Amino acid sequence: MGVLTTVPVLCMGLLAPVANQVARRVGASSTVGAGTTLVLVGLVLRGVGGQSVWPLYAGTLVAGAGIALAGTLLPGVVKSVFPAHRSGLGTGLVMLTMMSLAALASATAVPLADALGGWAGSLLAWAPLAALAVLVWVPVSLATRRRTLPEAPPTDVSHALPWRSRTAWLLSGFLVCQSWQFYSSLAWVAPTYEAHGWSAADAGLLMSAFAGTQLVSGLLAPVLLDRVRDARALVVGFSAVGGAGTVGVWLAPGLAPWAWAVLLGVGQGACFALALGLVVRFSATPRDSARLTAMGFLLGYTVASAGPATMGAVEDLSGSWRVLWGLLALVAVPQMLAGSRLRPGLGRVGGTSRERVTA
Repeated sequence: MGVLTTVPVLCMGLLAPVANQVARRVGASSTVGAGTTLVLVGLVLRGVGGQSVWPLYAGTLVAGAGIALAGTLLPGVVKSVFPAHRSGLGTGLVMLTMMSLAALASATAVPLADALGGWAGSLLAWAPLAALAVLVWVPVSLATRRRTLPEAPPTDVSHALPWRSRTAWLLSGFLVCQSWQFYSSLAWVAPTYEAHGWSAADAGLLMSAFAGTQLVSGLLAPVLLDRVRDARALVVGFSAVGGAGTVGVWLAPGLAPWAWAVLLGVGQGACFALALGLVVRFSATPRDSARLTAMGFLLGYTVASAGPATMGAVEDLSGSWRVLWGLLALVAVPQMLAGSRLRPGLGRVGGTSRERVTA
């Protein structure tokens, strides 16, 4: 189960730089459309495989590649379309859409499997939505091309990842910790409560609460980001909220499971949305936003892809869900430390002189 969750996350990490290079040649909006098409192909492959294992993994791999192409470039699209003082709103709308559909998928996965004769039908049920997304993106892509303002010729035309930028390393470190917690929670919240006697359907509803609260915080946090110059209070505060939910599952899972799921969702949704918003804020141009996103995703998702399987191995070896959740609670500490260093005076990514690592 952990490995299955790992596959798309690993794709998002390893293929983020590839998305940046593809966008150089065919454009960001066209690359997002190609990624959405791959998601459709992956969903169909997973759904038509019946009870076979290899189509499930192969389809997940293809869909993960599509998510990597589209997800890496969306912050740059937001920066090119929305004015600077509304970039947080644009990021929030993206997060609202992602998280609301994630909540819906979590809540309906088991009922769809029961109604459609198994998991294959439940997985295939989302293919029409992906097909609709492909069709809708065509005019969106054309509109994006028309509304994108031409950039001034940059002094540094390199599309290399900003390895020398202190800002890029801080944001990447924040994303590593946040993504590790998010994908590990995504993989193991439901099994944890099933092990405590919950039914699969009830555990799915708990996951929908985890995902559903993310849509609120994922929209609210970037809007708040538009209103503040120093984002550290938001970043550290929402990191602490997510950490409180993790501690709750760790120390008292049966005391208030719905409250722990809500705290996890609020914290994780806000932190990921803030990270995307800060990518836009700390980038000089849409091109630099794509570079910074690619680096953040490469490090964040590649490391985090090991989270679900590693945490599953911890549970297998220790025989205790508490050890798993205790380790996840510890990961919140470096996340808050990285967030506390994202002060307004940090240099933006864009231009060789501003990408040198400073003390």
